[in-house]
Amino acid sequence: MDPRPAPGTRLLFEWRKWDGSPHWVQDSVYLGSDEWGEWFGQQVGWRSARPGAGFVCRQPNVTLVPASGDWAFTHNAAPHPVAVYIDLAWDVRWHDDGVPRGIDMDLDVVRRTDGRGTWIDDRDEWDEHRVRYGYPLDIVDHLDAAATDLEHRVRAHDAPFCNAVTGPWLERLAALATPGDRSVAPA
Repeated sequence: MDPRPAPGTRLLFEWRKWDGSPHWVQDSVYLGSDEWGEWFGQQVGWRSARPGAGFVCRQPNVTLVPASGDWAFTHNAAPHPVAVYIDLAWDVRWHDDGVPRGIDMDLDVVRRTDGRGTWIDDRDEWDEHRVRYGYPLDIVDHLDAAATDLEHRVRAHDAPFCNAVTGPWLERLAALATPGDRSVAPA
């Protein structure tokens, strides 16, 4: 049985840490899939929360999860200063309970529009957590290589890290907006 809901369905996208502890929960809508993977969106005013922190979306965004499940690419609409945020991850996928869920592996690829450019972020957290949580060496090697590859692809604006791919998904998200949309994510 396919655990994916119909496009347009509101849901919570859940992130965990390697040890199973809760991390981010994002109020989202399932947008559908294409050759790149599964797409989700967040409207202005929807929440993302984790223990001890939270924020409300200032601009709409769309998130792509590829079939590999080893990263999640978020594109924030302009004028958000972070155009690209890629969470390196593990086992991001639909679960039997119909919830998209993955393990945040701490390493990120970021592209800002304010002149700061593109870089791999949180290497200090990655180094600390791979020891603390005992990440398997093959996963560490795989995600290190993936981060470097993603950084190059984002710098080059290769698909899917370009407006030609994300633009239609942002349009689909905008078409789903209804007055009074508010967060269902926990505070």
